[in-house]
Amino acid sequence: MKKISLLALVLCISFLSVAQEAEKTEAPQPGPYISFVEKSHDFGDIEQGDIVEYTFEFENSGDAPLVLSNVQTTCGCTTPYWPRDPIAPGEKSKIQAKFNSRGKMGRQNKVITITSNAVNKQERVSIISNVLPKSKTQESEG
Repeated sequence: MKKISLLALVLCISFLSVAQEAEKTEAPQPGPYISFVEKSHDFGDIEQGDIVEYTFEFENSGDAPLVLSNVQTTCGCTTPYWPRDPIAPGEKSKIQAKFNSRGKMGRQNKVITITSNAVNKQERVSIISNVLPKSKTQESEG
């Protein structure tokens, strides 16, 4: 009985390792694929009223043209700029995000959702900051 149990265990392990190996060697799904260099950027501490911007770089690492159909933010305080033309396979491009901290306070995490024709249809990037009150010198100047 122990031999049968041991044999079943060995067969089960062998089957799992073959299945995992097959998974690794499968060809990636065809089509465009958006790959970001960085998916999050933290500005650290900024003062209320500051306008900061960051550029997210990405590549179409797929095998067909990539078209961004929409780039949407979670708040009107964040404005995205993105390419409207198709991005060829292997080509790099950028999405710029501008954040206006006027009226904001404390930790901010602004998520930007990118919708495209890529195999990974929706991707998200984010800009993070900690908005501090205006300094006294800036208040008296303004």
